[in-house]
Amino acid sequence: MDRLLFLLATGLARGAIFALFALSLVLIWRAARIINFAQGAMALVATYVAFAVSGLTGSYVAGLAAGILAGAAIGAGIERGIMRFAPHSQPLAGVIVAIGLVMVLQSLLGILFGAQFRPMSTPFDDSPIVGGGVPLLSPYDLFVLVIALAVMGGLALLFTRTSLGLQLRAAAFAPEVSRLLGVRVPRMVTIGWMLSAAVAALAAILLVPTELGLNPHSTDVLFVYAFTVAVVGGLDSPAGAMLGGLIVGVAMTLVTGYLGATVAPIAVLVLLVAVLLVRPNGIFSMREARSA
Repeated sequence: MDRLLFLLATGLARGAIFALFALSLVLIWRAARIINFAQGAMALVATYVAFAVSGLTGSYVAGLAAGILAGAAIGAGIERGIMRFAPHSQPLAGVIVAIGLVMVLQSLLGILFGAQFRPMSTPFDDSPIVGGGVPLLSPYDLFVLVIALAVMGGLALLFTRTSLGLQLRAAAFAPEVSRLLGVRVPRMVTIGWMLSAAVAALAAILLVPTELGLNPHSTDVLFVYAFTVAVVGGLDSPAGAMLGGLIVGVAMTLVTGYLGATVAPIAVLVLLVAVLLVRPNGIFSMREARSA
C-alpha cells in the first residue's frame, strides 16, 4: 500500500509535465491546424538557454524565466520565418518542414554543446517527503505540480475570460469570419505559436533535471508521450490534454513500479491504440470540449 501511494504521487508530478507539453501541442493545433513535430527540439533549445543563464547567474529562477522567454521567441521566429511560408493547402508540407527542423536543431545543439549529458540542478530537494511512514511527493514534485496547475489555470482564464483569448479562439476556428470582424489573424497565429512554444519550454525545463540530464535528445521521449496524451485526450481539447497527461503519467509510473521500465512504453502504445479504435477523435471530442 505504501508503495502504491508513492507511485501515485510520483505519477501525478510526471503526468503534470506530460499534460503541460500535450497542452502546448493542443495550443499549436488550435492556432495553426498543424501537429508541430519540432516542438520537442524547440523546447530543448530553450532548455539549453535556461541551463546557460542559470550557470552564469547562479539563479534557477533567472534560468527558468530566460528559458520560457526563449521558447516564446523561438516560436515566433519559426512561425514568421518558416512555417508562414509553408503551403497551407497541403498539411503534409508543414509536417515535413517540422521534421526537418528537428534534425537541424538537434544537429546544431550537438555541434555546439556535444552529445554528453549535462546535469541540471533543481531548486528544491528531490527526495520524497515521508508522511506517516509513507514516502510521498518530493519538494520538487510539489513545485512541478503547483507550477503546472497554475499555468493550466492561467491559460484557461486567458481563453475564457479575456479579449485576447476570444480573438485567439476565433482566429483558430473561423479565420475568414474573424478577418471580417477586424481580428488580425496572422498576429493571433504568431501569438498562438509563442504561447505553445513557451509552455513546451516550461515542461522541458521541469522534466530534464529529473532525467539523466541535458543532451540534444533529452526531449525525444517527452514528445512521444505528450503526443500520445494529446491524441488520447483530443487535439482540440485543452481539458483532454490536462486530464490525459495525469492519467498517462500515473499509469506509466504504476506500470514501471510493478512491471518494469521496459513495459511502460508498451502500455502507453496499448492505451493509444485502444483509444484510437474506440474514440478516433480522442476521449474529449470537439463537441464535448466546447460544451464543457
